[in-house]
Amino acid sequence: MQTNQQLFIPTMGCGTWAWGNRLLWGYDESMDAQLQAVFNLCVSNGVTLFDTGDSYGTGKLNGRSEMLLGQFSQAYQGVNQDSICIATKLAAYPWRLTRQSMISAGKASASRLGKNVDLVQMHWSTANYAPWQEGALLDGLADLYEQGLVKGVGLSNYGPKRLKWVYERFRDRQIPIVTLQVQYSLLSTYPVTELGLKEVCDELGIKLIAYSPLALGLLTGKYSEKGPIPKGIRGLACKQILPGMRSLLECLREIATSRNKTISQVAINWCICKETIPIPGAKSVAQAAENIGALGWKLDSGEIAELDKAAAKVDKKMVQNIFQTR
Repeated sequence: MQTNQQLFIPTMGCGTWAWGNRLLWGYDESMDAQLQAVFNLCVSNGVTLFDTGDSYGTGKLNGRSEMLLGQFSQAYQGVNQDSICIATKLAAYPWRLTRQSMISAGKASASRLGKNVDLVQMHWSTANYAPWQEGALLDGLADLYEQGLVKGVGLSNYGPKRLKWVYERFRDRQIPIVTLQVQYSLLSTYPVTELGLKEVCDELGIKLIAYSPLALGLLTGKYSEKGPIPKGIRGLACKQILPGMRSLLECLREIATSRNKTISQVAINWCICKETIPIPGAKSVAQAAENIGALGWKLDSGEIAELDKAAAKVDKKMVQNIFQTR
């Protein structure tokens, strides 16, 4: 049986939801060379965890993110090459009903990556709408681990109650849960402050990954009520949330200025200080370099307390993922 010791999980990772997503992020194939440069920069700076999913990529580009990561990891030669960890999430599609369907999905991801998946994750729990579906899918994930096709198993969008249920199910088969990822940022503290997930993860020896640590760009300082905002769904989020987060942005700006950092670096560093592993996305070398600037220093307790206070006052927060369970 494989052990999860071969997996190296760094302080910060890189989310690749945008790589192949036309609808929300405006991806097109001409970006691929830039994305390879993003990958190279991340790995060479110790950001070796890349989070993807077999559902990433819109329409005909489904699976595009995995394909690109496969190409990039094979082309990369240099420092930290052996520490690259590709974490993919397998979707709980309604037509995936058996453990074999998850084994097949894991193999299809491996085929797109051109290598075995390092960390396989359940993309979401079906507890909220089809609890009967979930057991077989989880058994399939465990099978992938037992068959040596993955180095570790993780979960995504699970709350404490459902997490404990899976933990017990896996413990019977001696399958460790390496990671759990949830939407977590200064605009989405719910999983930690209200669900108490961090304590449960600590107790069970699970690392907590923070996805959307910059809240679709709202925590970068790029967008303002008066200035230009992105199109589509992200623009809608900006319109709804920006007016109520003025004091939070002000607090971020003050700390960023005093630290000689950017607003987004402070927002990412806050996640790190909360002992989570943020996975901000990057579509350009400039964005990747900015994310990397969140590493190698730490906010002090006073700054964290100020940010916590400002975050608690925000009246409209990020909408929680509909699949997030309790």
